[in-house]
Amino acid sequence: MSSPQWLDDLLGVSAPTEGASVTAHGHKITTVAGIPRSAEFVSAAQEQTRETFGFKWAKRDTFEGSVADHMRNWLVQKYGDVPHAPWFFKDHGPNPIILDAGCGAALSGIALFGPVMDRVRYLGVDVSTAVDVAKKRFEERGWHAGFIQSDLNQIPVKERSVDIVFSEGVLHHTDDTFKALEAVTKHVKHGGRVIFYVYRKKGPVREYTDDYIRDKLQKMTPEEGWKAMEPLSELGKILGDLNIEIDIKNKIDLLEIPAGKINLQRFFYWHVLKAFYRPEMTLDEMNHINFDWYAPKNARRHTVEEVRGWCKTLNLEIEHEFAEEAGISVIARLK
Repeated sequence: MSSPQWLDDLLGVSAPTEGASVTAHGHKITTVAGIPRSAEFVSAAQEQTRETFGFKWAKRDTFEGSVADHMRNWLVQKYGDVPHAPWFFKDHGPNPIILDAGCGAALSGIALFGPVMDRVRYLGVDVSTAVDVAKKRFEERGWHAGFIQSDLNQIPVKERSVDIVFSEGVLHHTDDTFKALEAVTKHVKHGGRVIFYVYRKKGPVREYTDDYIRDKLQKMTPEEGWKAMEPLSELGKILGDLNIEIDIKNKIDLLEIPAGKINLQRFFYWHVLKAFYRPEMTLDEMNHINFDWYAPKNARRHTVEEVRGWCKTLNLEIEHEFAEEAGISVIARLK
C-alpha cells in the first residue's frame, strides 16, 4: 500500500517504495515492510531502550485487554476527553494531523484518539520495531495512517507541519527530556498543541529502589528481565489482594511520606517500589506495566517546576496541567 499523500507532503518527498531509499529533510529513510525507517545513530542508552520496547510491544496478549481499557480511562482522567474537547476540530480543522511521537504499539494513541480516528491524519513514530505492531493494529481496525521508524529527536518531517504532537510517557525515555520536547515541538504549527506526559520524581526510597532495579535489569536480555520482574508483580498482586488499609498518623518528613489512610499496596507502590495492581488484570498484564517502568535504561523523572520551565522556554502556553504521584500531564499551545 502506498503512503498517504499527506505523509509525502510532510516528508517533502514521496515515501520510497519497498527496499528503496530517499533523503527527507536531511535524513536518509528506507522503506522496509511498508514503513519508512531512519538509519540515524542513537546513543547506547537509546539502543537499549529501543530493544526493550520492541520486545515489550510484541507481547500483544499482555496489553490488548484490561491494560487497554485501563489506559483509556487513565488518559481521560489526565487530559480530559481530548478529541471531543471544544477546541479539537474548531482550532485544528476537520482532519487534523496528529504526530504520535513515540507511539509504541499505539496503545495510548488508539485509546485516546480511537473515537475519531476516521477523521484525523495519524502519524505514528517510534524508535523501535513497535511501529510494525502499531501498523498491524491499525490495519486490523480498517484505519488508514502513516508510520515511521525514527528517533523522535530526528523525525524526518517538516517543521511547523502538524497540528498536534502527542507524546505519552516517551520523552523521559531519551537521553535528555527537555531536548526531546524541544525536538518534537519544532514540528507543531503555531497555534498547535503539544500533549505530553513525563514521570514525576518521588520519595527517596522509591527513587532508590527504581534505580537499583533498573540497573539490575540492564545486565539482562529483555526476556530475562521480563522473567525477573514476575516475582515483583506477584508481590504487587499479593499486597493488592489483601486489600488492607493502614493509617499513618504523622507525616514522615525524612522519607517524604504524607500522613493519612492509604491502601497497603498503594503505600508500597508510591513509597517503596512500583508493583502495579489491578484486580481485573492478569499477572502478565501487570508484569507488562512493571516491565515498562523498570526495563528501559533511560527513564528520567522530573518536577512540576521543571516542566513549567521547559514550556516557558519553548513558548508553549500551558492550558491544562495534571500532576499526580506518577507523573505530570500537560496540554500546551504553541504561541
